[in-house]
Amino acid sequence: MQAGRSTMAEKGVGVSSGSGGGGGGERWKAALVNISEMATNLDSLQKLLLKKAVFVDEETFAKASLTSEQARTIKTLEQRVEALERELDAAISAAARARSEKRQAEAAQRTAELRAQELTRELENTTKVFKLHMEELRSQKEEIAKKESEIKVLEAIIQTFVMLYFYVGFLFQVQLAALAILVD
Repeated sequence: MQAGRSTMAEKGVGVSSGSGGGGGGERWKAALVNISEMATNLDSLQKLLLKKAVFVDEETFAKASLTSEQARTIKTLEQRVEALERELDAAISAAARARSEKRQAEAAQRTAELRAQELTRELENTTKVFKLHMEELRSQKEEIAKKESEIKVLEAIIQTFVMLYFYVGFLFQVQLAALAILVD
């Protein structure tokens, strides 16, 4: 088998997760198959290295090792830079969303403040109108009380006139009766 190939058991296909009947046995079988295939792959790799191996002196090997280490470091740093760039992009997007939400909240607050001012003016106007109506009602009530007082005075005057009328009428009848007696 070649070094670059893998089996279904290596990829975990067909391997049960251990729940249910016989799952543990299948996993062990798959692991043993993987180990034997890895041994075969290792043998193939060793044979390939022996056929194509290049032997170099210590200085060249050290330079190659240093270059390889630097390449790994560069690769790690590039991955870190990419990760940081993604984080920066995410932070910029989050900041943009936050600014947008802040603008929306400020606009909503301004709208609410304007509405509150409008309601306050409306309430003040309603209060003024209510005060005017109350003053008008008080004035009308005073006018009604004054008219009622005048009506009572007029009623008293009328009753006095009525009583005088009856009294005068009574006196007139008495005088007529007295005249009638004197004339007879």
